[in-house]
Amino acid sequence: MREITRGLEFPEGPIAMPDGSVLLVEIKRGTLTRVRPDGRTEVVAECGGGPNGAAIGPDGAVYVCNNGGFEWHEQGGFLVPGHQPESYRGGSIQRVDLGSGRVETLYTECDGHPLRGPNDLVFDRHGGFWFTDHGKTRPRDRDRTGVYYARPDGSAIREVIFPLDAPNGIGLSPDGTRLYVAETWTGRVWGWEVVGPGELAFPPALGPQTGVLVAGLPGYQLLDSLAVDGAGNVCVATLINGGITVMSPDGSSIEHVPTDDPLTTNICFGGNDLRTAYVTLSGTGRLAAMEWPRPGLRLAY
Repeated sequence: MREITRGLEFPEGPIAMPDGSVLLVEIKRGTLTRVRPDGRTEVVAECGGGPNGAAIGPDGAVYVCNNGGFEWHEQGGFLVPGHQPESYRGGSIQRVDLGSGRVETLYTECDGHPLRGPNDLVFDRHGGFWFTDHGKTRPRDRDRTGVYYARPDGSAIREVIFPLDAPNGIGLSPDGTRLYVAETWTGRVWGWEVVGPGELAFPPALGPQTGVLVAGLPGYQLLDSLAVDGAGNVCVATLINGGITVMSPDGSSIEHVPTDDPLTTNICFGGNDLRTAYVTLSGTGRLAAMEWPRPGLRLAY
């Protein structure tokens, strides 16, 4: 693992760009930031709140899940997000124009229910995107949230899965027929069959919120964001036991690639052969890269 840059304020949502740079968010700083291959950084846009997951859309813009912000703490030399802050005004989905840096808010609610803490998103090949709402925590309670599907022009949003326990990472299988979601607190990854844009096939007897359990991790391990590789494995950033946990599509094979940061939060794939894994080491404010044994999955856009 090689360090590309440090000094970031809780990086997340990495996007490997064709020019070798990596776009990512700095949640504490409230920005969308570009990291050059030599480690230089520049602010692309001021998103405010708490920009979290990010992805390139069909129009070439960056779409950002904004969780609304956190309280922040230093614990044992690591930067750690905490409860919903006093400055919190709600969560949103934002669109960032890469040329101008202009930030546009697309969604703040669905069917009258406010978005609480949008976290991660993935575009399908129909041009829409799935996203998770992780919710917010307060000293005595936390939100119940789920998974949504929306159009990038701001014209339509709907809740597809509810409730889940702090849904975080989200991704699609290589053929787009399976949706994966990681729950943070349970350490579980769930899968659903995708039957159309924003449509899932639910197990009839179990109810709409229940998918097929891909895998659950033993002991005290929490799950963050994820990416799917070209072979269909789910590569999910793992908290506490810092690293990337790689799960086969049926959960029969699980391996752990360790890092040196217990707050390892996300992974994306880049390079000409998609064998370079970029990993956000958020507790220590770094972006790192490593060679990956399998090619990553080329995203829709």
